[in-house]
Amino acid sequence: MDGRLVSYYGDDFTGSTDVMEALASNGVETVLFLDLPSPEFFARFKHCRAIGLAGTSRSETPAWMEEHLAPAFDWLSSLGASICHYKVCSTFDSSPGVGNIGKAIEIGRRRFGQSIVAVIVGAPQLKRYTAFGNLFAAYQGRVFRIDRHPVMSRHPVTPMDEADLALHLSKQTSLPVLLADLVAITAADADQRIDALTSNGEGILLLDVDSAATQAAAGRQMLRVTGRSGGFVAGSSGVEYALLSAWRQAGLIGEIGAEFADIGPVDRLAVVSGSVSPTTERQIRTAAENGFESIALDPLALVSNGEAAVEAAVQAGVSKLKDGKSVILYTALGPSADRGADIDRLPGARHRLGSTLGTILRRLIEAEGLSRAVVAGGDTSSHALRQLKIDALTTLLPLPQTPGSPLCLAHGDYPPTNGLQIALKGGQVGTDGYFAQIRLGRKN
Repeated sequence: MDGRLVSYYGDDFTGSTDVMEALASNGVETVLFLDLPSPEFFARFKHCRAIGLAGTSRSETPAWMEEHLAPAFDWLSSLGASICHYKVCSTFDSSPGVGNIGKAIEIGRRRFGQSIVAVIVGAPQLKRYTAFGNLFAAYQGRVFRIDRHPVMSRHPVTPMDEADLALHLSKQTSLPVLLADLVAITAADADQRIDALTSNGEGILLLDVDSAATQAAAGRQMLRVTGRSGGFVAGSSGVEYALLSAWRQAGLIGEIGAEFADIGPVDRLAVVSGSVSPTTERQIRTAAENGFESIALDPLALVSNGEAAVEAAVQAGVSKLKDGKSVILYTALGPSADRGADIDRLPGARHRLGSTLGTILRRLIEAEGLSRAVVAGGDTSSHALRQLKIDALTTLLPLPQTPGSPLCLAHGDYPPTNGLQIALKGGQVGTDGYFAQIRLGRKN
């Protein structure tokens, strides 16, 4: 059971840790690099069977992708894994101008020299489902078609107004989208159906997943297709969840996953949040009811009056930390407080806001010697984490109740953050008590 199984590029940092958690929990040792590593640093993790590279393409333009994805794919290809995965969010939110998934697939298809690219989006573990090409996602105990989802249909940057993923992709690429639906992948002659579907030799093959059974079937078909056409694939962490089943059937990984013990509490925790999600809003309010100090930050001040606003935020945070309190510094408390329209009037302000929150968090860690921290918000995490002088992450504590947001261990050469325990939480991820759970260091 030796050999590298998968390399992947995550289009944001929270999604990148989502894949790492899925693999590590199932016994596949995984490391996530935050930038292309030096050969010496990479050698520390040469035993890992899965190698990730965290990126920011979810919030970038097609021109940015052309410049940055090609060298990233070239490096991932050089690692010799049988699969190279372009990882996107399980809600598939994207647009022609921002986070264009179709464009990323075109670049990967070109760099890997293949005609068919298999795609899996459904991930029942995350309560994401695809049926006959349409995407569904859970929210507060109910499952919604993604274009009727209370949050994702109103995403501040890339609202999902189309549930049919083939139609959604047609706005981002001219490649044909072929659908292996629930009937096709579970049929007795599934292999023949998929072969006939891909006989024209070109396009994107979307594989439906709505259950454990269809996930296993989709994983088997993905392995078949990549074995013929090439190893570049795209999709959510549903790709890994599907492949884990196929790898087990093929004897490439063991039947039993890894065991992770609770790591215990810390006395103080620092959180920065750039999320406008109602899920994060509930989490902030719940934390404030359970001993956290919440500190509101003005996002416009942070991006337009940077040094003074950062200094004020740091001093407010340090003051509460010195009192023995855990702190949450946030730029919005739910969708009603979203200042996105004002922020977008300033060129580059969204990226700058994430970086500024990262700077604030690093200074809190440095000042108070904190050992554990959280960044909330998918786009925020991608830009904030680069300010922490961290080079790589590994999984420290998976959270089975809220998959996709594990507590990670940071690696690097900067003493204040080498060994930092950090969680990256997407806007829609986690129970209301998520921040307290991270402070307690418990799986459940």
